[in-house]
Amino acid sequence: MIWYLIFALPGLLLGLWAQLRVKSAFGKYSKVGTRSGMSGAQAARTILNHFGLYDVTIEESKGFLSDHYDPRSKTLRLSPDVGHGASIAAVGVAAHEAGHALQHAKGYAPLQLRTAIVPAVQFGSWLGPLIFMGGFFLQAFTGSAIGFQIAVVGLILFALTALFTIVTLPVEFDASARAKQQLVAIGVLGQDEMVGVNRTLNAAALTYVAAAVAAIGQVIYYAFLLFGRRD
Repeated sequence: MIWYLIFALPGLLLGLWAQLRVKSAFGKYSKVGTRSGMSGAQAARTILNHFGLYDVTIEESKGFLSDHYDPRSKTLRLSPDVGHGASIAAVGVAAHEAGHALQHAKGYAPLQLRTAIVPAVQFGSWLGPLIFMGGFFLQAFTGSAIGFQIAVVGLILFALTALFTIVTLPVEFDASARAKQQLVAIGVLGQDEMVGVNRTLNAAALTYVAAAVAAIGQVIYYAFLLFGRRD
């Protein structure tokens, strides 16, 4: 248990701090209206149209900050607070998601890689730990080399989750950079309004860093369990 805490605690604490920062920043700047009166959905549509991405649709998603872009259907889904909100925070988040659509249109390599490995990650994230634990206990109680090999396979499958979080970092950072640039360039927001956007998106970016730290810590813990037992 102590070793698990050593490897897992950094990601857990960073994740909690990141969530607090996101809620604080979004809560604060969701109360600050845009000078243009433009909502998040309108801002996203303006950015998409500016680049000729008329085939990207905008839909409403359920839940708080459930915003995302689906490259398979070219759909930008915005939560109610973001899509309908005419606030600095809402416009910033919506522009960030529009940034993913711009990445898709430009063939941004990290986004293509992330999209390509999604099926493998979904498979490995739940099956990997099961295979690992099965092999780990088989090797621990019987000394079987097959058990060790099975555990290694499980570890590799689960490691795809960590790889996904690492690939996600440049994707998210780049989407925010595109959003910040276009909001001012197109005239959706004034330069003085970007303070709230920067704080909101920077706080959101920290959640992805926390996810990567947590996933890497989990993989290292599994590897420590497995290889630490071998002579």
